[in-house]
Amino acid sequence: MTEARPHRVLVLNSGSSSVKYQLLDMRDGSRPAGGLVERIGEGSSRLVHTPPGGGEVRERTEPIADHAAALKAVAAELAADGLGLDSPELAAIGHRVVHGGKHFTEPTLIDEAVLAEIERLIPVAPLHNPANLTGIRTARELRPDLPQVAVFDTAFHTTMPEAAARYAIDVATADAHRIRRYGFHGTSHAYVSRRTAELLGKEPSEVNVIVLHLGNGASASAVRGGRCEDTSMGLTPLEGLVMGTRSGDVDPAVVFHLKRVAGMDTDEIDTLLNKRSGLVGLCGDNDMREIRRRIEEGDEAARLAFDIYIHRLRKYIGAYYAVLGRVDAVVFTAGVGENAAPVREAAIAGLEELGLVVDGELNAVRGDEPRLISPVYARVAVAVVPTDEELEIATQTYALVRG
Repeated sequence: MTEARPHRVLVLNSGSSSVKYQLLDMRDGSRPAGGLVERIGEGSSRLVHTPPGGGEVRERTEPIADHAAALKAVAAELAADGLGLDSPELAAIGHRVVHGGKHFTEPTLIDEAVLAEIERLIPVAPLHNPANLTGIRTARELRPDLPQVAVFDTAFHTTMPEAAARYAIDVATADAHRIRRYGFHGTSHAYVSRRTAELLGKEPSEVNVIVLHLGNGASASAVRGGRCEDTSMGLTPLEGLVMGTRSGDVDPAVVFHLKRVAGMDTDEIDTLLNKRSGLVGLCGDNDMREIRRRIEEGDEAARLAFDIYIHRLRKYIGAYYAVLGRVDAVVFTAGVGENAAPVREAAIAGLEELGLVVDGELNAVRGDEPRLISPVYARVAVAVVPTDEELEIATQTYALVRG
């Protein structure tokens, strides 16, 4: 009898003070286990683990000094369920890496050269790539014999033409400092655009899709025939749509103005635009449910924040319609996109001349499956497609290691 081939992939997403993890069975896409370690390096670190079969969630609070200790704690939780990192059923570990620059256009087996390149990209991803590197190095120490794969947030967007990827600044300066539009949320945009084609009963190569990934971070993409043509985030995840705490598009001269007139230094401006702007800067809340509740109570600040959010979103829908020329579907995904019916309704309202209409009853339905929310007569489909970045990372990782 031949031994069964390894069929599980552990997906790791290492943030600056957290590690999210999911173990996936690639035979059916099921998730035997998963969890989160947060507040790493603080005295009250927290680990939440979901065991196989929907068993009782295990949670504990204790000091976890660093990412190495966090991953060892994760390994211990998995081992307690008989799913340890030494399991012969584990085929690979897939790592989410935020920034791959121009060099990494697809999932990549990790070796020292790959690590060195990810490290060289730290200046354009100072908050994310260092944490990603720490997670990778720790996992490799725990299982040096196991294939480990980097799946890059930026990879899906490397198909953008230079006309979309270049900023209109001095070419020599831009090239010397790697200044260009990279885009992010790429695994989500790849997954959702492909699932949208399936929903329409077509191949990805046959459809043009505008994907709206709306969570606390938010981005839009124009996808032509399965390839990214344009996306809203740029050199960093700050550009583009109004987000939970990020401003999105602003006049670059705002930075100079704040420095000269307000006396703010670079770090203060960075904090302002990334952590004290967007919805929270406009009305004090970045939870769309709370903003909608406040609007219903007549809160004008919440109403203005919502209107600014929708105005920017509609601008990008129109812009990407023009970029693509023909649009087969506009699709909403991520926390806000999947759950906030008023956002979807407001974003599409008044765009009937573009063939875009939302059916009120269909839009009000909640569910975990991809679904159309446009009426049958609509020229362009409007859809809700739940994203699954962990499954996308696992799928790309498994395909690479299986050859």
